[in-house]
Amino acid sequence: MNFIGPIVSLIVKGESGAAAAVQTTFARVLFIVLNILTGMITARALGPGGRGEQAAILLWPQFLAYILTLGVPMALIYQVKKHPQQQSQIVSTALLLSALTGCFATIVGCFGMPIWLSKYPSDVIRSAQWFMLFAPVASMSLVCVSAMEAAEKFGAANRGRYLAPIITLIGLSGLVLTHLLTPTTAALTYSVAGLLTLFWLLRDLLLTFPLKFEGVGQNTKRLLSYGMRSYGIDLFGSVSGQVDRVLVVGMLAPALMGIYTIALSLSRMLSILHSSTISVLFPKTSAKPVAEVVAIVGKSARVSTFLTGMTALLVGLFGGEILILLYGDRFVGAVPIFRILLLQVVLSGLTWVLAQTFMSVGKPEIPMLLQGIGLLINVVMMVVLIPQFSLVGASISLLVSTMFRLGVVLACYPLVLKVSPPSLWLNRSDLAHFTRLKQRFL
Repeated sequence: MNFIGPIVSLIVKGESGAAAAVQTTFARVLFIVLNILTGMITARALGPGGRGEQAAILLWPQFLAYILTLGVPMALIYQVKKHPQQQSQIVSTALLLSALTGCFATIVGCFGMPIWLSKYPSDVIRSAQWFMLFAPVASMSLVCVSAMEAAEKFGAANRGRYLAPIITLIGLSGLVLTHLLTPTTAALTYSVAGLLTLFWLLRDLLLTFPLKFEGVGQNTKRLLSYGMRSYGIDLFGSVSGQVDRVLVVGMLAPALMGIYTIALSLSRMLSILHSSTISVLFPKTSAKPVAEVVAIVGKSARVSTFLTGMTALLVGLFGGEILILLYGDRFVGAVPIFRILLLQVVLSGLTWVLAQTFMSVGKPEIPMLLQGIGLLINVVMMVVLIPQFSLVGASISLLVSTMFRLGVVLACYPLVLKVSPPSLWLNRSDLAHFTRLKQRFL
């Protein structure tokens, strides 16, 4: 049991890149657990209809805020690293831009809601329009988290990820106990939790970057110059995250959609390590020399992919038992596609870790191109394969488009950066890294 103390110390106080990755992974796991709990409360208390209304009310403020970022959150990290002497001015400008884009999202949502929610009751539409006022909260929170990552204060950034679901869980529990839980009060709980989290993030941000609205025009140009080249990553990412489900639900029976959703959501839990690595990698490598970035990214890709791949192999071997244990015999049909999706998750994570090299050296158009190409291939293949091979066709489409993106990102190293791609095989240095971690914990 004496290994628990060092692990806790690493999670709470560690400042190295590995420690930051562990902290971020822990925060993402906590986020997933908390969201499962809040989802269980609302689903059981509101039922399918009420849960659907709550989702409709909450969907658009965050969705529109995310697709209207103009790439500012990622640009903020890059520009802060590139111009360290003007950090406060750059962060202040980014915060101003996020408030403006959030307000624009509010206007778009208010006018578009009667069209997008035409099948919902009028009171739900009105509630959804009022809740669009929280769109600036979502956009400003993204900038605050990016600012903390740029300062390499990953503890503060991670609090921005799990604080909101903690507050939400407390609020929903209180509503259930007082019999006041409705779709609107549930949505209000989620939104107020986001607002309180924003206040906390702003406190951390202002302590690190005092507001300085000097050179707003120049810094706006800097942020949008990088941001617009990376903007497609946010835009295509938001769309590609939903397009497969849209096509499945439109082309197959509801029961098959349920099986696909279960397999997809369960497989995505393995992306935690890769996504945590990416969150730490970009701030750590932004604006550094190409050779240094390639070396750091290569090691991160090898270690994170090895750990994720070993986990995927174990989970795949016992996939049937896991699915039946969690969801029952009715979902045994998800096992074959679940195993395909596990491989896709591993390769997708590897692809996006390798793509961070281009983000860090000021070429965000390459990852944006990858996202766009992958989306196009995925849509075309799904339209062709789903009618013939059902859910297996959908899963293979995701896997093939991911393999193509991986091939393209590897080819872009010599074509764009004029350097060889990093080796994907573990070496002695990587194994020594594991040994050091083992010695630290045991």
